[in-house]
Amino acid sequence: MNNKSYRMWNGNVRDAALSILMAIEKNQAYSNLLLHQTIEKYDIEIKDRALLTEITYGTLQHKMTLDYYLQPFIKGKLDDWVRQLLRLSLYQIHYLDRIPNHAAVNEAVEIAKKRSHKGTAGLVNGILRGILRQGVRSTDEIVDPIERLSIAASHPLWLIQRWVKQFGFEKTETMAFENNIPPAHTVRVNTTRTTVQEAIDMLLDEGIVAYQSEVIPECLHIEKGQVAKTQAYQYGAVSIQDESSMIPTYALQVEPGNRVLDMCAAPGGKSMHIAEKLNGEGFLVAVDLHPHKVKLIADQASRLGFENIETRTWDSRELTNEYEEQSFDRILVDAPCSGLGVIRRKPDIKYTKKEEDFASLHKVQTKLLDEAYKLIKPNGVIVYSTCTIDEVENNDTVQAFLANHSDMMLDKLDILPEAYHHLTQNGMIHIFPQDFNSDGFFVAAFRKKESVSN
Repeated sequence: MNNKSYRMWNGNVRDAALSILMAIEKNQAYSNLLLHQTIEKYDIEIKDRALLTEITYGTLQHKMTLDYYLQPFIKGKLDDWVRQLLRLSLYQIHYLDRIPNHAAVNEAVEIAKKRSHKGTAGLVNGILRGILRQGVRSTDEIVDPIERLSIAASHPLWLIQRWVKQFGFEKTETMAFENNIPPAHTVRVNTTRTTVQEAIDMLLDEGIVAYQSEVIPECLHIEKGQVAKTQAYQYGAVSIQDESSMIPTYALQVEPGNRVLDMCAAPGGKSMHIAEKLNGEGFLVAVDLHPHKVKLIADQASRLGFENIETRTWDSRELTNEYEEQSFDRILVDAPCSGLGVIRRKPDIKYTKKEEDFASLHKVQTKLLDEAYKLIKPNGVIVYSTCTIDEVENNDTVQAFLANHSDMMLDKLDILPEAYHHLTQNGMIHIFPQDFNSDGFFVAAFRKKESVSN
């Protein structure tokens, strides 16, 4: 590939997808952010937006499988962008029935010509035509079941091995394949501003088909349409949020009049859910480390009409320098984590995370909980949540916190919607992607014992 610069968007969906995939791999850019920025910056039409999203995410999700299929047809070294182009094209050929094979091949050849020369175009054409003639090899040829699952579901071997050790082979297999299925699109109704039915009607008036969740009453599932572009969203009737991530606010057992702290609040979805439960009474402090993320929280509060929220840029591991000890009734610690529960939304996560990351994340998580302990009132509730399914970040962090603070106990989660009860045990809930077609999530609730006077 020569040194010519290529825009993310030149009117060609596949060329744009290739540029995005290259930026993700070379610059460690986040797929969801880069896709969103590309779509917004170039105001890409809805039909092109859908295809761009599908082929970008699909190629990422199945990258290891695609490389396994390509390997017998590749002789010698390939430039990185050519390999990405082959993955992108083979994804369309193998996984998308509605795109004719010849169209995928012809597009790949034209992109190769524009980005390089006829020789590269001929190479791409020859490899793809060879695959069309011979077909791809089966992953059943891989003898070891864990290695076979790693390739077939396109998850790094170390991650599959880790999950099999933690959850067993069957659960790991189900989860790994589930991670390659697009997640449900859900929104949360702002019940301080409208009812669920009114929100459904408002969205329908704008061409958005939505229906109420059978699990969380204020959650709507979106069948089609872009909610963020609607007046209902701008008015503050709904907010975009995954259904699983609505659980921490339930576990927090917020009551009107409470003084609440959200220690890792950006981008603000859970903070706004808490504010809705406060219903204008009480006060919420929403903290995050980065100023630009804190602005997102403030923007959300403004859109939804909440005035009882204070936003702060601060390191939440040092909040006792800013707030008195035992000054909050409820504290949410939605901690930084590996994000292994949201692979469907951010497929690049499974390739960029390393096994050594877990120990450092565990330290940050326990430090945040230790600070929350100082700030919670007696009989107050701390909720610890993550969007990961890993045992070290979840169970191990909980047990470490309890071991260090004898006056904290796991609290009951009876307040959760009934559909979650079978997943709840000893004050903790483990939600896997396959449970509700939502994100993988973990929630634990702690209550601080009342001090006993002599």
